[in-house]
Amino acid sequence: MKRKLIRIKETIATIISDEEFIPVGEREIMHQRSFLESYINNDPLFYRALKPYEVHDDAPEIIRRMADAASKMGVGPMASVAGAIAEYAVRAMVEAGAAHVLVDNGGDIAMYISHPVIVGIYAGDIKVKNIGLRFQPLENIIGICTSSATIGPSLSFGMADAATVISKDVILADAAATALGNSIREKSKESIEKSLASIMNDEIDGMIVIIKDTIGICGKLPEIVKVNVDYELITKG
Repeated sequence: MKRKLIRIKETIATIISDEEFIPVGEREIMHQRSFLESYINNDPLFYRALKPYEVHDDAPEIIRRMADAASKMGVGPMASVAGAIAEYAVRAMVEAGAAHVLVDNGGDIAMYISHPVIVGIYAGDIKVKNIGLRFQPLENIIGICTSSATIGPSLSFGMADAATVISKDVILADAAATALGNSIREKSKESIEKSLASIMNDEIDGMIVIIKDTIGICGKLPEIVKVNVDYELITKG
């Protein structure tokens, strides 16, 4: 199993898979980025929108799926771009024959796994830390996407150190993580529960919110385990 950090313009991602399939993932990232770049050149408002945005009927599939996920979650379509790139890369590698693959696009993860994997949630140097989710082998691609108001360059209007969403639709998971993070404006049990309830739907498996010394969970989650989150293994710019 090979781990490779790739940099393609703004995309900084880690691919983990058998070495022969990694070029497939890289090519798919470049392929999907070409659709995004072309569409944004012709419709720059798609890139700048912070609310749901209607796209052209003949837009590429990745654009339409991003817009659809954004509409469901009440955010702009670019809120789901990292998850979208990760999902398409994993899908291409699986179609090429990969049995175990993970793509981490700056904390938004898509994976298709044949043996157990622990995904750590990095929320910074706070009291609630070193939390991981142990995923068992899956027969489908799954997304684990995280938004943070305190870590990384992503825009968030809330105060969560980590807002993580798990869904079989990776693009939706990314949009939902942004929406969840945006919705948390205070560290109280009532506020966290209200935010989780407002985002939860049938397409989401589970969610976790971490704020300082407080954690909130919702839905069906994998086993939660204590893990030493290695900062050096985090995909970051």
